[in-house]
Amino acid sequence: MEIRQFITFRTIVDVGSYTNAALKLGYTQSTITSHIKALEKEMGGELFTYIKRDLKLTSLGKELIPLADELLDTYNRIAQIKSDHKVSGELKIAAPESLTISRLGPILREYTTKYPDVNIILSNGTCGQNQKDLMSGHVDIAFMVWPQLEAADCIHHQLHKEEIVLVTSPNKNHHFDDYKNKETTDYFITNEDGCSYRSMFETHLANHKITKFQTMELWSLEAIKQTVMSGLGFSVLPYVTVKNEIEKGLLIMIEHNEQFEPIYSHLLIKAKKWQSPAVEKFIELTLESI
Repeated sequence: MEIRQFITFRTIVDVGSYTNAALKLGYTQSTITSHIKALEKEMGGELFTYIKRDLKLTSLGKELIPLADELLDTYNRIAQIKSDHKVSGELKIAAPESLTISRLGPILREYTTKYPDVNIILSNGTCGQNQKDLMSGHVDIAFMVWPQLEAADCIHHQLHKEEIVLVTSPNKNHHFDDYKNKETTDYFITNEDGCSYRSMFETHLANHKITKFQTMELWSLEAIKQTVMSGLGFSVLPYVTVKNEIEKGLLIMIEHNEQFEPIYSHLLIKAKKWQSPAVEKFIELTLESI
């Protein structure tokens, strides 16, 4: 077995096809195929199969993933020994949009100033997707906005308690009872399904038998804020994401007597024996910023 065969195997898992793996690694497709065939010969069975033209892992392939990850982590650590004192390389971070625009800016600015040789790749997704990307190895660090969290196979740091507020335009109702007790044409303006504070609010409505509002689902926090400011309805958002608009009088907080489930921001990394210096330094800066 050769390390490049395991690199090829893990790359195919990540990118979903032999063709894409060849492009990413700079190999011909025949080289990719030969790597996998050689590895399959050593393993004694197929690692991939095609189902309706889609490439899928076999049970043997799925069993190999955590072992290959452990091997590649060790390989990367050995390769890193000579430059352990220099923070460089690539750092992949997944974070929800709410944290990206409200909390990560100062951390990223300080990090890039201190460690300019690190190439940062930042992706925005729902919290659930960010955790999946972490566990599948697509990213090194995942941020989530979530209630109390128990994350298996992860090292987990709870960061801030995020105050969740109801906001609307200044010319709208100022108390949530006005929305609950009267028929309203106002929309609940929110982001995609799977967002933690949207799920928390909708669960609260269901548990307290409050009639569900018409929902307008938008693609970004900025779009949500602009639509709420235009007078179309209200939204439920972390206070830190609307602080500036509230201070400028562009939005107001709706008063309410509801007891919402507490929400926190979290940082997660996969539980393994070794983290790259780039990951370690980013975690240090993040925890220092609290």
